[in-house]
Amino acid sequence: MLAANAAFYAAIEAADLDAMSDLWEHSERVVCTHPGWATIRGWGGVSASWFSIFQGPQRLQFVLTNSSVAVSGGTAWVTIDENLLASGVGAGAGGTVAALNLFVRQMDGSWRMVAHHGSPVAASLRS
Repeated sequence: MLAANAAFYAAIEAADLDAMSDLWEHSERVVCTHPGWATIRGWGGVSASWFSIFQGPQRLQFVLTNSSVAVSGGTAWVTIDENLLASGVGAGAGGTVAALNLFVRQMDGSWRMVAHHGSPVAASLRS
């Protein structure tokens, strides 16, 4: 599960839609809330959102901090602070996003993401 979580951030940094697709469960139960976006439900919408993000001029790099992992049976979740460094056209100064990544174990033993939620952290609250 830790490898799947690391692969999630590697896929974002590489803007690799195929790698991102390999990480997610392809079902209607998946959900994704990007910072500032409404919640997206179902694999079709979630994959379209990553396609849109990856087509943008910005490239994201993460410094991940304050991570915590919990596993209960076939469910695992990671809470983590995503400290963003943006580069490319229109790049901002970055910021911190508090994230929750939820994974479920598949029949073949692999872990697939079923939910990602990212919420921006106000500058006055960053440590």
